Amino acid sequence: MTQINQHIASVTQRIIKRSADLRAGYLVQIAEDHNNRPERGKLSCGNLAHGFAACEDGDKESLRMMEAANMAIVTSYNDMLSAHQPYAEYPDLIKRAMRGIGCTAQVAGGVPAMCDGVTQGQDGMELSLLSRDIIAQCTAISLSHQMFDGVFALGICDKIVPGLLIGVLSFGYLPAIFIPAGPMESGLKNKEKQRIRQLFAEGKIGREELLQAESDSYHSAGTCTFYGTANSNQVLLEALGLQLPGSSFVNPSDPMRERLTIEACHQLARVTALGNDYRPVGEVVDARSIVNATVALLASGGSTNHTMHLVAIARAAGIIINWDDISDLSAAVPLLARVYPNGNADVNHFHAAGGTSCMFRQLLDAGLMHADAKTVWGECFASFTQESFVENDKIVWRESPQNPLDLEVLTTTEHAFSDEGGIRLLTGNLGRGVIKVSAVDLEHQIVEAPIVVINDQNELEPLFKSGALNRDCIVVVRYQGPKALGMPELHKLTPFLGILQDKGFKVALVTDGRMSGASGKVPAAIHLVPEAVDGGLLAKLRDGDLVRVNAVTGEIDCLEDMNVINAREAGALPISGQRGCGRELFAVNRENISNAEQGASYLFNGE
Repeated sequence: MTQINQHIASVTQRIIKRSADLRAGYLVQIAEDHNNRPERGKLSCGNLAHGFAACEDGDKESLRMMEAANMAIVTSYNDMLSAHQPYAEYPDLIKRAMRGIGCTAQVAGGVPAMCDGVTQGQDGMELSLLSRDIIAQCTAISLSHQMFDGVFALGICDKIVPGLLIGVLSFGYLPAIFIPAGPMESGLKNKEKQRIRQLFAEGKIGREELLQAESDSYHSAGTCTFYGTANSNQVLLEALGLQLPGSSFVNPSDPMRERLTIEACHQLARVTALGNDYRPVGEVVDARSIVNATVALLASGGSTNHTMHLVAIARAAGIIINWDDISDLSAAVPLLARVYPNGNADVNHFHAAGGTSCMFRQLLDAGLMHADAKTVWGECFASFTQESFVENDKIVWRESPQNPLDLEVLTTTEHAFSDEGGIRLLTGNLGRGVIKVSAVDLEHQIVEAPIVVINDQNELEPLFKSGALNRDCIVVVRYQGPKALGMPELHKLTPFLGILQDKGFKVALVTDGRMSGASGKVPAAIHLVPEAVDGGLLAKLRDGDLVRVNAVTGEIDCLEDMNVINAREAGALPISGQRGCGRELFAVNRENISNAEQGASYLFNGE
């Protein structure tokens, strides 16, 4: 086994030391929860009868016997969203698989699943990030009946997987396994989709042509095929050891998809407290696995949303990480994948080129991941270099290719696309933020220009159409943070800024909002803390102030006289109560939410 890289080891030890008291308390708590849980054999007859009243007779008998495992299914199924539509049949499939080995499973509950792609630029987007902690709470409610020996978590997209995992970690004494549904098959090429979007933004094509291109891109059941937050989630779940290796990017229609689901069912039954290989999720997720997940995110050029989600997930397991940890890991982890928006390929191409198993092999062989980290499958994380095949109608596991099969999509550590990961920390008098540079050419990574201040992303289009932005400029979009609006994504800005960059202008984006996994070729300094509504300097900036964004050195500064800037009154808060589209129901969430570096969570704020 390759010795762990000293830089990775140092960051891991720093996290362990920082988290010692919190982690110890968490492990004590889940041990107490396990010991004090109301075992089915100790439930009153009324409790137990309510718990299996709707089960089939055979399942009732298994539950009466008390000796067979009963698993919770927590599902994010809905039939509007392509990624989650395939989950409709999963509960029946899981129940059949469990009955086949003498166990049972019950749908313990469902969680909401919204799509940023549907709500992009709309009022509903302001609920998106807030939904993560609600999903965590819904997951906890689903498991609160305490009838279960393990958890099947069915979720794929943006806030859903982090929310499910945070909720499951609150029942950390239970083993858990996540079951994906896979990406849709490849449609319109991503570069062509990007070209058509820019043509529409320039007014050169109409809405009919745009809609056709979007329909050709998002055309069937399954996850969107670009490498955004949804697909980053899948890579992270594998790196955390909570999903079968190589299972993320098998299409919903592939017969292997069902086989992997059945295999996941059998594996969870093997690792409950009823047997001799007990693997509670709260022990699987530790500092090593969190570092592994971060390394996988960086090496693959994954979503900037995880600079918040990983912080919140870690905190749910009693582990404290911050942006310094992520940035320091990024300095040591090479970029190994080029998947859109960081390249031309989609996740199906990435999977065919060797996928997660091959990428993990590269990272493990270089000592950049903890091979000894605990997992829900295999002996330890070193086993996650394998992938599934069918032999005699059964799944068998074989080693992934030693080297990637398409070096334009997935490469080796010796010939990395970049010597460092795609996410960097920015610090300066404007605060702290992050920038994703894996798709940003080096010539665009330093921008010094007068700013254009807007308080709503919808203000950019008229400025663009008027020609007022045909110059070097940095667009500052403020009052978009967690406390102000719930931190909606700002992708309506991307086509306009991309056009300006293509015209030869030096442009950048600075915001206390977010751009997520679809951050592309325009440098975007995002997640600025403190946010404008919470005392951030963004609130005092004015049109024409000179700002420098330097992704190379990790600096973000206003270059004006700070005495003048600080003496200004903050710009008026352009928010009228957040009413409509259900937003009024979430005022208490926004008021109590932590900042982006603390995970943008109202569950752990102030702890």
